[in-house]
Amino acid sequence: MSENHLPIGSTNLDIFSKTLMELAEQDRDVLVVTSDSRGSGKLTPFGEKFPGQIVEIGIAEQNLVGVSAGLASYGKKVFAVSPASFLTARALEQIKNDVAYSNRPVKVIGISAGVSYGSLGSTHHSLHDFSVLQAINNIDIVAPADNFETVQAIRAAVHHPRPIYIRFGKKPMPDLHAPGTHFEIGKAIQLTPQSNHYDVAFIASGETVFRAYLASQALAEKGITCCVLSLHSIRPFDEDAVLHAAVNSKVVVTVEEHCVNGGLGSRVASFLMQAGVFRPLRIVGIPDEHTVTGSQVEIFQHYSISQQGLSQTALHLLEKESVS
Repeated sequence: MSENHLPIGSTNLDIFSKTLMELAEQDRDVLVVTSDSRGSGKLTPFGEKFPGQIVEIGIAEQNLVGVSAGLASYGKKVFAVSPASFLTARALEQIKNDVAYSNRPVKVIGISAGVSYGSLGSTHHSLHDFSVLQAINNIDIVAPADNFETVQAIRAAVHHPRPIYIRFGKKPMPDLHAPGTHFEIGKAIQLTPQSNHYDVAFIASGETVFRAYLASQALAEKGITCCVLSLHSIRPFDEDAVLHAAVNSKVVVTVEEHCVNGGLGSRVASFLMQAGVFRPLRIVGIPDEHTVTGSQVEIFQHYSISQQGLSQTALHLLEKESVS
């Protein structure tokens, strides 16, 4: 199996929209607020079917969050939808004060996150959202890896008692999970068989999870055993799952579509250090530099967020570990 021959499903955004329509049909308190993002958020069918349950703010992300917080204060189940790069930058003060500080359970939906906008360049890349939102108390952070996790995350978010940020990319995604898989916000999902011994632990989030899974399959052909965790929730952070993966592995590789500073990898490294678990660890993401321009696939390949790149990273860590 390779990245050029993926078993493709729908985009997570398409599944988000479909799931939201199902929920809105059952509950008139489900509302969508957008900032000129009806089309890019795949919400045109929602608006046509539920014109009384969608509010168009225009290109005004700060107003978007403020209006959403106000509606949530009256018991509405509000999904505030806007491109992640702008939503978590232009409206960060409103997310902090109107949503998190004021404890309004708004569902903040960052679309086209990471490097989904690819060739539009760094102005449209969202490589800071995990970092800035982790620094704000009282907002959970979720990045679904596939269509299954998307459905479950949105269904859980409707009744989630706290503010929550959910991040989506644009790429059609494969199905990673077996039927009957349990999903819970704050609980990682292991994609590989449980064991008390692995050579490599891959801990990933969002659209990078499948790349980690592909790398684990390639390494398995070399006789190298891997644990692959879909750490869909950056907050709440599943300490038990991360601890189990790291303690029972020789090396740890974290993978994210985010800057290497302040994201998933930083959270994992900080936790393991404080827990006294010392393993060779590599944070794979977007380096602290001017990001190259290209499609998401091209950017992933450039920064080794790929089957081959992650396999080589893991092998290099194992070689260093065996020498030491």
